[in-house]
Amino acid sequence: MDFSFADVEPGDPRLLTELFPVLVELRTHLTADSFAALYAAGYPQGLRFTGAYAAGSCLGVAGWRIMDSTFYLRKLYVDDLVTSAAARSTGVGRALIAELAGRAKAAGCYVLDLDSGVQRADAHRFYFRERMAIAAFHFALEL
Repeated sequence: MDFSFADVEPGDPRLLTELFPVLVELRTHLTADSFAALYAAGYPQGLRFTGAYAAGSCLGVAGWRIMDSTFYLRKLYVDDLVTSAAARSTGVGRALIAELAGRAKAAGCYVLDLDSGVQRADAHRFYFRERMAIAAFHFALEL
């Protein structure tokens, strides 16, 4: 399957009509309003959303940002990576990872980095197939 990619900025109608229905499959706590507000706040901080399209439909979404840090120096961090349930195992996830990796290389990044919840075994199998490694533990303190 051939995919095209579209970056969608805050306020673009596609954000809620095309990307949100896919993203909410992973981020079930979001509403259309909370997502729009979150993206408006996150955009100046570097947050971006890219949709993966085939045959005119959005089949996958990546939320990502480029970050500078003392550990990796420059990295592309993936906040969200989701393929619609109806399009799983069709290459959408692989195409999104490849697209983001190309963008990361072009931006001078040394790594493409993401966190994945410990309960997401299917996602972990996918990441391993994509040659990703568990590079660190991620710790969180809820406030």
